[in-house]
Amino acid sequence: MAYGEKVFKVRNGKKTKQYTWRARFLLPDGINYGSAPGFPTEKTAKEYGQEQEALIRAGRWIDPKLAQTQFGQWAREWMAAKAPRGRTNTTRWDRLDTHILPRWEHVPLNQINWFDAESWANSVGETHDDTTASHCLTLMSQIMTGAVDAGKLTVNPLFGRRRSRTAAIKAKNQAKMVKKQSAPATPELVLQLARRVGPLDGMHILTTAFLGPRWGEGCALTRSSRGERREAHGNGVWTCPTLQIREEVAEYQTRDPKTGKKGPMHFGLEPVKNDGSLRDIDVPPFLDDLLDQHEKRMQPHHNTLFCTRKGVWWRNSNFGRQVMRPGADGREALKATKGHAPREGWEPLLPGLTMDLLRHFHDTLQSQIGVADPLAHEQAGHVRSGIKAVYQHPTVPMRIDRLNGLQAVFEQAMENLGWERVWES
Repeated sequence: MAYGEKVFKVRNGKKTKQYTWRARFLLPDGINYGSAPGFPTEKTAKEYGQEQEALIRAGRWIDPKLAQTQFGQWAREWMAAKAPRGRTNTTRWDRLDTHILPRWEHVPLNQINWFDAESWANSVGETHDDTTASHCLTLMSQIMTGAVDAGKLTVNPLFGRRRSRTAAIKAKNQAKMVKKQSAPATPELVLQLARRVGPLDGMHILTTAFLGPRWGEGCALTRSSRGERREAHGNGVWTCPTLQIREEVAEYQTRDPKTGKKGPMHFGLEPVKNDGSLRDIDVPPFLDDLLDQHEKRMQPHHNTLFCTRKGVWWRNSNFGRQVMRPGADGREALKATKGHAPREGWEPLLPGLTMDLLRHFHDTLQSQIGVADPLAHEQAGHVRSGIKAVYQHPTVPMRIDRLNGLQAVFEQAMENLGWERVWES
């Protein structure tokens, strides 16, 4: 049973007549007693002890010693217990090392509150990208929720809170949005870009723009990734060509899951991001024909559809520097020199365009041509939320409408450009 215990103060090594009361209460093991000091009266100490015993009987008691665990210590335990995809693990450690742990490493879990966390996140948002600040706060909240689940805290003070930005962050975000509101890509410009960089790399650009695979998914496509969809329709079976998304090429700095210590760079195949990413993308007729031509242009011994001239996977940075930047941003003409042929100059076409923005272009096209939500989410590899994700499914007529819409967009763009072929040869 709980009781109050008198604790005399000590001054210069000698016990004085002044005292406070310490609460004593029976711990969950039913044998040992816990304690909490600093109460002014025996009654308040005993009442506190009785409250703790009531929480213990209800299964809601938290050991104060566990609640005083330092955030950095618990964050490492939490990270060691998780097993996300390699890239996700690396990204979490990067955020912990760069932003979170320098501020919260030695702070006890029970001393973290929303006011301090929000103020810190805003300081990160002012000096770095605001999205980074939000992601760091989200990761902190996940770790704190883990502390609740592990019986170290009763509640997560960060859970479900909406962050208020400072005026400086809002101004920076507004400037960023204005910059983003530049003219979007058009089918005509995408075709011009594909022609400019040549058929081998241009085919990668067209596939991303009209089908929307993520960068790593597109790099992982092989000759055998070209499949066929067969579904019952009317009195027969409807078929269409597909690209099967099963893996992705991932590139990142590995981290030890327990300590966060950096390991070697990883560059290889991994499972796709989530279950929604595992999909077959329906291919419109024009793109299926272009892929047939593309395979004939490829070296016979190359299996990867979109690769370097040596047949190896493109690195994202290399493709951007060697293909996208000169193709989209333009380049200066170079005269012939010893050992180098002359180079044609290119005017800017789509400054700042990236392969990720071409994926955005694909999803924008789906909205433009009215692709039904169940199919739009499936084809883009997005996980649809809500009850409609359970009840609604793509149908063959939806698929036919999407393919007809993409075909019409391509044909109209070719007509507008006055082209009969994407590439001259």
